[in-house]
Amino acid sequence: MKRLESLVRPFLVILLTASPMTVSAKSDLQGYLSPDGVDIVKILPPAPAKGDARYEADRAIFKTTRSFAGSPRWALATNDVKLSTSDMLRDFSCAAGVALTPETVPHLVQVAERAGVDTARSAGVAKDYFKRLRPYRIDEGEICQPAAELGDSYDYPSGHTTRGWTWAELLAELLPDQASAILARGRAFGESRIVCGVHNASAVEAGRLTAAAALAAVHASPEFQADLTAAKEELAALRADAKAARPRDCAAESSLVAQPIF
Repeated sequence: MKRLESLVRPFLVILLTASPMTVSAKSDLQGYLSPDGVDIVKILPPAPAKGDARYEADRAIFKTTRSFAGSPRWALATNDVKLSTSDMLRDFSCAAGVALTPETVPHLVQVAERAGVDTARSAGVAKDYFKRLRPYRIDEGEICQPAAELGDSYDYPSGHTTRGWTWAELLAELLPDQASAILARGRAFGESRIVCGVHNASAVEAGRLTAAAALAAVHASPEFQADLTAAKEELAALRADAKAARPRDCAAESSLVAQPIF
């Protein structure tokens, strides 16, 4: 139990950067699953090993995508480094079609962050098991995030992608009419880690699978279902409110989300 807590703690630190009205609750936030609720190592394919085709494909993608440095897509990737609750809400606002803030959607925050504890735990366990190096530690190349922020953390799966896909899947379920835009933003959120040069393409794929696997188990929780219902009602009321703020610059974001990166 203590071992699992030590693995997931770095991923939960990001929750403490949420808005003042939610910080006190998040310091003690619990997921919906028991620590051994999902055996992610049995679910993920093995991390690419030196010499195999996936390993070489990752290296080629890392080298090719260094050309994004300084571009608008690089700027989006740099934006996507930030993981606080407020950042996640802002980043999915265009796709949701309404401005999302911790103040306007507290029930959404509750369900996404509690489920995020479970998905982050799985990502932490897998990282520690596979111990794969990040791409810039294998080949030289510019990255959009200071290496010091990443420390000695591992590549596979991508924790950022896991978090982004957790939010994307839940929002798509809550707002099915916006599901295509939401899932596209979630896909691009993970791809930002490739553009940024801090994760391999295989790690991003594994991050999406990690989130999806843990969320499949989370759905069996009665507490989760109650929280999901409350979030759905909350979002419906917000969207029906003519005075609710709408996000800006969505056309520019949509264009970047649609841009192929390799």
